[in-house]
Amino acid sequence: MDWISFYDFKHSVIYVNGRHRDVHYQTIARDIRDLVPSPDAIVMDYGCGEATSAALVAEACGHLTLVEAAPNVRAALRERFAANPKMSVMSPDEAAATPDHSVDMIVLHSVAQYLTAEELNAMMATFRRLLKPTGTFVLGDIVPPQMASVWAALSLLKFGAANGFFWAAVGGLIRILLSDYFTLKKTHGLSHYTEADMLARLKAAGFAPKRAAHNIGHNQHRMTFLSKPV
Repeated sequence: MDWISFYDFKHSVIYVNGRHRDVHYQTIARDIRDLVPSPDAIVMDYGCGEATSAALVAEACGHLTLVEAAPNVRAALRERFAANPKMSVMSPDEAAATPDHSVDMIVLHSVAQYLTAEELNAMMATFRRLLKPTGTFVLGDIVPPQMASVWAALSLLKFGAANGFFWAAVGGLIRILLSDYFTLKKTHGLSHYTEADMLARLKAAGFAPKRAAHNIGHNQHRMTFLSKPV
């Protein structure tokens, strides 16, 4: 099993219950919506997951493309948003074939930790090609190396307390220790970056980056970076 295979099927360790899943995606969608540069912007959310609240982003832009590698998740996205003319769903290969310099904003949120450094570099090269010269690359949920698991657990508990699923979050943290996620984390690992490391990596990929004041999503111990092509 790899990370794509893991996320292609429903697991109780990803979201502790339906309430967690709903507010998770609502929070992400609202944060992304706040970054949309204009009402007619062409936006691509790459590695979007279930994206159950993505219509909130589509309302704020000209067109939203959801890109997802997991085939079952991608099929569910196409079914969920089939009636929305402002939304489309693509595989990574289809997204890579998008015309050069045609996208105003590309979001890669909570994906980089599952990629090797080489995979991330290749993805950033693709994004730089797809973005308009005035476009923005939004790189969200970058995991720092210090106490990442501890802060993730504490952030989940705080998020649960604020949104009515605290005890479910406690149970979810226990389940994850016995799950395929924990096994994959030990065998495949997660990529961690300091702020300086990621700024340097983005500059090397041809972007002018800065760290955003707020990370997309509920975990404010992680980082979001906003970058322009140069």
